Amino acid sequence: MFARVALWSALAFLLNLAWETAHVRLYTLWDASSGPVIAAALFHCSLGDMLIALAMYAVAGLALRRADWLAARPWAGGAIVVVGATAFTAWSEWYNVYRAGNWGYAARMPLIFGIGISPLLQWIILPAAIVGAFRALDPVLFGTRTSREPMSAHGRTKGPT
Repeated sequence: MFARVALWSALAFLLNLAWETAHVRLYTLWDASSGPVIAAALFHCSLGDMLIALAMYAVAGLALRRADWLAARPWAGGAIVVVGATAFTAWSEWYNVYRAGNWGYAARMPLIFGIGISPLLQWIILPAAIVGAFRALDPVLFGTRTSREPMSAHGRTKGPT
């Protein structure tokens, strides 16, 4: 189980790092900071995004009562991740921009109800990409197993050995 959680986390980190890199110009950080500061911020934000994804992975597992929700109910779990992460992001963006002043939007950031569209789209789009990449890599990295086929007591699937 740990290896699958690590795969989920690695995919979340890498895909969010790509997204953060693509949309950093929509924040005031881009115009006001040096390259090393921007690189550190990208790493920091991607790590935070990975933690959000990991928390939502756990929430989906608890809500569906299945630790293997990525195999058994990927789209139901993915929907839980999208809703939870998008809701958290909407609050976090509002709080960090307007209350705490931890970051700001550049004039080029499109807004909806005062919240940046890019971070909202990030959590609408990336969870499906993470689920899809996970489902593609899982059998390659960990062997094949159908979502309905239980693991035997020895950790092997049914079939020839």
